[in-house]
Amino acid sequence: MNKDAKIYVAGHRGMVGSAIIRRLKRAGFSNFLTRTSKELDLRNQAAVNDFYAAEKPDYVFLAAAKVGGILANNTYRGEFIYDNLMIQNNVIHAAHVNGVKKLMFLGSSCIYPKLANQPLKETSLLSGFLEPTNEPYAIAKIAGIKLCEAYHSQYGSNFISVMPTNLYGPNDNYDLKNSHVLPALIRKFHEAKVNNKPSVVIWGTGSPKREFLHVDDLADACFYLMETYNNPSLVNIGTGEDIAIKDVALLIKKIVGFEGKLEHDLSKPDGTPRKLMDVEKLRGLGWQAKISLEEGIRSVYAEKSKEWSC
Repeated sequence: MNKDAKIYVAGHRGMVGSAIIRRLKRAGFSNFLTRTSKELDLRNQAAVNDFYAAEKPDYVFLAAAKVGGILANNTYRGEFIYDNLMIQNNVIHAAHVNGVKKLMFLGSSCIYPKLANQPLKETSLLSGFLEPTNEPYAIAKIAGIKLCEAYHSQYGSNFISVMPTNLYGPNDNYDLKNSHVLPALIRKFHEAKVNNKPSVVIWGTGSPKREFLHVDDLADACFYLMETYNNPSLVNIGTGEDIAIKDVALLIKKIVGFEGKLEHDLSKPDGTPRKLMDVEKLRGLGWQAKISLEEGIRSVYAEKSKEWSC
């Protein structure tokens, strides 16, 4: 990408989009196209078409999506599939119509079957049943991958897809009703410490394993692949290492400095037993994660605890 290229980052205020912009700025890029959801509703095809026709972006990072944890995914099933399908269809199709040089679609590790062999290889896609609690979101993301592949096949569009593992970092969502597990745990332990609570309750047994990637590492991988990768077949982005939810909770407990107990609510679902990404393809392309989980959580908590104490 030339330094003066016009780059549209859809979802620029979210955790992923803002990290991508930070990474691009560090690389010397400054010609960004950004719109808030109030300025441009990506579910509105006519509005998206008008935006592309007027602005003519050279490159697109599609990081906009309706996202949430187990509770949000399972509660707002219709919204999760409809909103994400509409966002993807409109942004990707308009990129094709308006001759965008390259587009990157960001999906999610939840696209893989619930009981797929671990670690999750890119070839496991569509090889089994999905996790029921986030099936609508996963189906939307799978459709986005296939749309990019189909446009590459039929039209020669340089549209690529990347599948990040579980993310955390600056601009994450800490709402306990619809956040993901790591930020929810950080907030739970912080509030328990501040309010001198005797314990913190986590969902389920704590035995499921998850992989966590700092969003700045994701942004670095996205920038690297945007510069070097031109194949429609999807690429996993992760650390290649996972950890049990209980152990994540204990790590956060230590970092926050909470002295109470850890308890389990066994009436709540565990979700997928394990989600570890196979990142051999990405490593073969020349990139790997740099930020350790403890280092990442410490930096995130240092920032959020200052904000919460204000």
